[in-house]
Amino acid sequence: MRLKLKKYWTTRETTLQMFNAAFLRDTNEFRIVLNNRLQDFQDLLKKEETTIENNWKVVKEASTSVLGGAGP
Repeated sequence: MRLKLKKYWTTRETTLQMFNAAFLRDTNEFRIVLNNRLQDFQDLLKKEETTIENNWKVVKEASTSVLGGAGP
């Protein structure tokens, strides 16, 4: 049995109909809001001078104090 597939992207007219400019505007607005939130988070991390190495140091110190030095 053969299936006949519809070709949606064969004409320029169909392509223009499928493009939604309003969605693109909403997407750009979403990206701006997300970037602003991420920028605030990055500023907070810089303010606290938190780095991955410092976080691992805190975890290592906490595990050492809880385990009493036993472990790897």
